[in-house]
Amino acid sequence: MYAVVTTGGKQIKVAEGDIVRVEKIEAPVGDTIELGDVALLAKEDGLVIDPTALGEAKVICQVMRQGRAKKIRVFKKKRRKNYMRTYGHRQYYTDLKVRQIQA
Repeated sequence: MYAVVTTGGKQIKVAEGDIVRVEKIEAPVGDTIELGDVALLAKEDGLVIDPTALGEAKVICQVMRQGRAKKIRVFKKKRRKNYMRTYGHRQYYTDLKVRQIQA
């Protein structure tokens, strides 16, 4: 059984026992959270895509880690204009372990 959930503006395919990295969620490490925005649910008897049936579906996860990703370099340049800018960015993330998928 697997599900597709929407979090942080992205859709992620998850199954029980998976560890997924998502955009930062404000929750302490070890806390249990529910992801309720389920877009698709795959059961043994087929796919569930009906919005009314998915209304009560949720994915229960445990927060494993909070952190920041590797730094990326952003470089901007306009040719022949003597314009160059460089800056970096580190994105915050949360690692979640999927405990249970409730349909």
